[in-house]
Amino acid sequence: MNKRFASIILIVVLSSTSALFAGAAASPNKLIEEAKKEAGEIEPAVLKAMVDKEEEVIILDVRESEQRSEGNIYTGEMYVDDTHAITRGNLEFDVGEKIQDKDAVIVTYCRSGGRGVLAAQTLRHLGYKNATNLKGGLKGWAKAGYPIETGLGLTILNKGSKK
Repeated sequence: MNKRFASIILIVVLSSTSALFAGAAASPNKLIEEAKKEAGEIEPAVLKAMVDKEEEVIILDVRESEQRSEGNIYTGEMYVDDTHAITRGNLEFDVGEKIQDKDAVIVTYCRSGGRGVLAAQTLRHLGYKNATNLKGGLKGWAKAGYPIETGLGLTILNKGSKK
């Protein structure tokens, strides 16, 4: 009887613990929404205007290295020094070396915005006061009709295209 009771208690404890962890785990969408509230997002048109006005802005690509073959936000020759790439997984380890100014305006981006906004939130937690994310990421930039630099040169998405 003692073994059976202990087994039942163990099953109940394990069941409630896994249910507790399942309920406590936030969905990726919830984490992304929280990051958007904390770090904010800017529209591609706002970033383009900043680039065109030659405002001081650091554009930070947080995609994986193999995804960078899709192209990068084209900002012109003068902004080469202000465009950085640090994968989302290495952000906390590498950002301090590449970006020392905690007051710098930093705009993160990824392919479609999710990892970029999480990266901007992380930067905020690390003390970078002006970190935000590019809404829609590289896809949002392209859909807005702004140039992407690829290995083949500059590419601009045809606004009539549905992709």
